[in-house]
Amino acid sequence: MTIFRWIIGVIFGVLALGSALAFVIFILADIDLWLKRARAWRRLAWAAALFWFNVEIWGRVIWVIVTW
Repeated sequence: MTIFRWIIGVIFGVLALGSALAFVIFILADIDLWLKRARAWRRLAWAAALFWFNVEIWGRVIWVIVTW
């Protein structure tokens, strides 16, 4: 499970960093395309975080059922 956490953490970090960078470019250049990209990457980062949470919860549920 530790490897999965690291993989999701790196994916989340890259997406969050991309979103922040795109937002900074939008603020500096005032190009609406970068705001759309920032929102899209933020949504993907949030989806990665929710996917991690879901796998953690259901992984523990299955672990309890199997070892009970």
